Amino acid sequence: MSLAYALEKEVAVSAVLRACQLTSSIFNKLVRDERLTKGDKSPVTVGDFAAQAVVNTILANAFPDDEIVGEEDSDDLRVEANSVLRDRVVELSNQALASDLVHGDNTQWGIGPGKQRTVEELLDAIDKGKYEGGKAGRMWTLDPIDGTKGFLRGEQYAVCLAFLVDSKVQVGVIGCPNLPVNASRSDGPKGCLFVAVRGQGAEQRTLSNSNPTPIIIPAFKDSEINFLESVESGHSSHGFNASVSRILNVTREPTRMDSQAKYCALARGDGGAYLRMPVGIGYKEKIWDHASGSLLVEEAGGLVTDSRGEPLNFGLGRTLGENFGIIAAGKQVHSKVIEAIKKAKEEEESQKTDSKI
Repeated sequence: MSLAYALEKEVAVSAVLRACQLTSSIFNKLVRDERLTKGDKSPVTVGDFAAQAVVNTILANAFPDDEIVGEEDSDDLRVEANSVLRDRVVELSNQALASDLVHGDNTQWGIGPGKQRTVEELLDAIDKGKYEGGKAGRMWTLDPIDGTKGFLRGEQYAVCLAFLVDSKVQVGVIGCPNLPVNASRSDGPKGCLFVAVRGQGAEQRTLSNSNPTPIIIPAFKDSEINFLESVESGHSSHGFNASVSRILNVTREPTRMDSQAKYCALARGDGGAYLRMPVGIGYKEKIWDHASGSLLVEEAGGLVTDSRGEPLNFGLGRTLGENFGIIAAGKQVHSKVIEAIKKAKEEEESQKTDSKI
């Protein structure tokens, strides 16, 4: 008897691995050789479009009736003034699609030698990601390069793909080309693939799709806890997190990295909790920024909720709705963090009241 969503898992792994090879190639060709001018983000733009074209082409061949919620659309590429960018995206997409088959690949998914696509086919593939989301049916969420600044710095970024049925995440695959295989050896081998299927656990593999190793969140003593946070203070409130740390008597410095690599680090025990508290008012979290990571943590034995302890709702469209923050941790730590957040919010309100007197 085959395991649930076995084919979806295989296809997702294949798609993410090709996208990781593509994005790593773009970094090596366009970033590392210092062709960039200050503030130039064009490699990220090329990478986002090309990776989405590759992944969506594979998904459309394997599951032609499935919907896709992706971050990008092809509108800018269809403008003639952007023909150079478009040509580069097409070239790199076709290189990735037509590269040699490896273990686990299937030509029926539209990959392998001779599988190049036309310009229009690739633009249409990118636009497969325009689905608005919803509560019912099968759909995929894709972030082709999560952590654009980390990508440009040569630090952490991730290719994130999730499969949902009736707004519940069933499969999550995350590729982290720059994440050390072993966190205790930061100068050691880099490049990890994380795979989770609901009810089947979570595992870490290499980017050659070998050495699958089950991962589980370890038990942390209070003195061992440290927080995983976003690098950019504009993405998450570092100040509020510091208040939560104080309330919990957390003394270890936070580990800061871009992208859903934080979920991966948490799932294998590199940190005690991931806090992403909102900065300002109005921003809504995108479902592709959390779908695959949340399942990975859950299957590694953790919990992912908003700051009220409520589960994330992936059936509201392209966002998670009103932003109450994201809290991910092992089950024992999670409840403590939620309580500390409540106290930190009470302190904030008290300070606001005092300042008005």
